[in-house]
Amino acid sequence: MTNLSDRANAAAEELRVIFDFFQTYRKDVVDEDVVADLTFGNPHEMPLPELVETLKTHIEPKRVDWFAYKTSEEEPRKAVAAALGKELNLPFAPEDIAMTQGAFGAIALAFTLLMDPGDECILPVPGWFCYTTILRAQNSVPVTVPLLDDSFNLDIDAIERAITPRTRIVVVNSPHNPTGVVYSREHLTELAAMLERKSAEFGRPIFILSDEPYRRIRFDGVPFTSPAEVYPYTLIDYSYGKILLAPGLRFGYLAICPNMPGEFRAELSQLAVSTQVAQGWGFPDAPMQYAVADLEKLSIDIDALQAKRNRMHDALTQWGYNMTKPAGTFYLWGKAPGGDAVSFTQALAKHGVYVMPGTLLDRPADFRICLTANEGMIEACLPFFEEFAE
Repeated sequence: MTNLSDRANAAAEELRVIFDFFQTYRKDVVDEDVVADLTFGNPHEMPLPELVETLKTHIEPKRVDWFAYKTSEEEPRKAVAAALGKELNLPFAPEDIAMTQGAFGAIALAFTLLMDPGDECILPVPGWFCYTTILRAQNSVPVTVPLLDDSFNLDIDAIERAITPRTRIVVVNSPHNPTGVVYSREHLTELAAMLERKSAEFGRPIFILSDEPYRRIRFDGVPFTSPAEVYPYTLIDYSYGKILLAPGLRFGYLAICPNMPGEFRAELSQLAVSTQVAQGWGFPDAPMQYAVADLEKLSIDIDALQAKRNRMHDALTQWGYNMTKPAGTFYLWGKAPGGDAVSFTQALAKHGVYVMPGTLLDRPADFRICLTANEGMIEACLPFFEEFAE
């Protein structure tokens, strides 16, 4: 592959472990009897009826230009700005919103808007495995910083040590995939103070990209603070695929913090459209944009998801597993018996139970369970977890 671009090869290398796992997993779940698929955040039950009706409503053409080229349309931007402003108590304007193909598209847009080749982005680990791929594809530099071992909070001192004059972005993912930790307002305020100090030192702002696709999936009444509430140089990415449990509907947005100084806020808003065009027309399909005001009203059953969390967490903890009880997301994170996630997940797979090894998330001793499995899968898999407990 030496005839192709270095950045394409670098991006492929970042994904190699993921693709190797995915190809093996996909073959197994097709060819073998599956007791429980607890790997990715895919649905295992029929979608929300209200979602289906909403899509039917908005795919029906109302005028001749219904399926014409669309960028970020005015009405969906207004709907998002109003809903997000109410949720975070911030005065978002429609101009602060760029409609994107999921959070994935919003993250790629933010990286392109803020970073030149050679610029650095600080990433918490464990964390989502595609940040690095997007950065490599544009010749930017991922800099990984481990989360605190005891709490999985951001290690603010370690982040400060990792910052250089080339640092442009610090990614904050809360509620956090894979641990389910929700960062407190006090913790984010401490991070903001450090970034303000370092930005002043280098004479240009260090931005936060607040990765918030699980923002509305929280348990036990845990409150949520967005970094945008405490740090003006924040961009927010969001996906409707999580709250609707419909990841194949590529629909989300990138939002600019309305407290950002005016010159930065205006420039980001103006450049977003041309950047999305340059990225290959990275706007959502027209029917998804028409539907946004209705989609804002829909949600999977969070109480049912919390009940599945409790069932899995309590059972595994009872059998001696060291598990983190998530305050949000739809994942359960824990230590693999024996400290070898690959061996543990392979042993489960032989019985038709599939979980994600932490090797995919830079933590080879850990594993992740996805709670989007249906209740029947969860009950059927528990005897095997008990069998392989230490």
